[in-house]
Amino acid sequence: QACTSGFTGQVSDMAQFGKAAQGKEEVRKEIALVGMAHRTTYIMQGSIANPTHLIEGFIEGINARRPALFNIYSACMPEHGIADDLAEHQSKLAVESRAYPLLRYNPDKGTLPEECFDIEGNPAIEEDWPSYALSYVDEHGDAAAMQVPLTFADFAITEARFRKQFRTVPRDAWNDNMVPLAEYLTLEDREGKFPFIWAVDKKNRLIRVIPAAPIVRACEDRRNFWRMLKSLAGIRPAADTTQIEERVRAEFARTLATRILEMAGDGNLPAAAVPIVEPVPIAPAAAAAANGDGYIAPWIDSSQCTACDECTTINPKIFAYDEHRHAYIKNPKGGPYRDLVRAAEKCTAQVIHPGTPFDPREKDLDKLIKRAAQYL
Repeated sequence: QACTSGFTGQVSDMAQFGKAAQGKEEVRKEIALVGMAHRTTYIMQGSIANPTHLIEGFIEGINARRPALFNIYSACMPEHGIADDLAEHQSKLAVESRAYPLLRYNPDKGTLPEECFDIEGNPAIEEDWPSYALSYVDEHGDAAAMQVPLTFADFAITEARFRKQFRTVPRDAWNDNMVPLAEYLTLEDREGKFPFIWAVDKKNRLIRVIPAAPIVRACEDRRNFWRMLKSLAGIRPAADTTQIEERVRAEFARTLATRILEMAGDGNLPAAAVPIVEPVPIAPAAAAAANGDGYIAPWIDSSQCTACDECTTINPKIFAYDEHRHAYIKNPKGGPYRDLVRAAEKCTAQVIHPGTPFDPREKDLDKLIKRAAQYL
């Protein structure tokens, strides 16, 4: 109950909530990182809600000719304060909220951290927080939904061990100084601002809930730990190539127009004869063909989609739903190739085709291409 692997802000018999302290105060110790410090040990941190990742890790670790440590998240119903049938649900929520990220460390894969370490299996790897659709009933009694970040606080509010750390704000007290928690965490100047998360009451009406300071600190800790894991895995923020392409095209157009005007001045060419050059966007398929790199964009047989949510959970930047709840490719380069492959493997209708990689520098590309071959 007072273990160093517990979360900041949790309340238990050994970490009471009162004037002297508001639940557990220590920063969570990560047993997986402690195991990695041995350098020669296979490490797998998993969850009962992610059986594929779990079984793969067990097989890989048991077959490794070295010590292995398996660190598995499974909810304790009475201690965590959840219903008896919610163990899998809460374990899944712990992974998605960055409370307990999935990871594997295999020293047999290389000598550098990014060669040995991977965080495959976590949702929205490029983002600090995944997002989810919060369904509610609006003021007219109609069903509605909104996309909100899934932070550690959104996980904590669902368990009784954190319940004393939250307060519901009456609707007439809502004001402009209240800031969504995910946005609040990015602010440098927080004075006069109050973080909140969206939730619903017993009648499924939208409410605002303010987390106490320990929960805010826990969110910062989970976000920073997630960023550390991404760094260890060699995942860096992707450059925005679209803006670069537009800037290059615009610069080329200006240079070309200037040269034409210079030629017109030397040859007494009428100004009206000088064409106005506008940058023309290049379609992705045309660009790939022009480069001759053989790139095949991913695609989905959308009409056969069963709306299982697997792909949109893995990477909502790549996948989205249309008005008929059929999945489609929103942005083929909205994430790593591994997310396309994982989505194809997870798709219950088997309608996702990952195409070919657009980034030849992606980690473990040979293995990903082999896994993707059956879905092309």
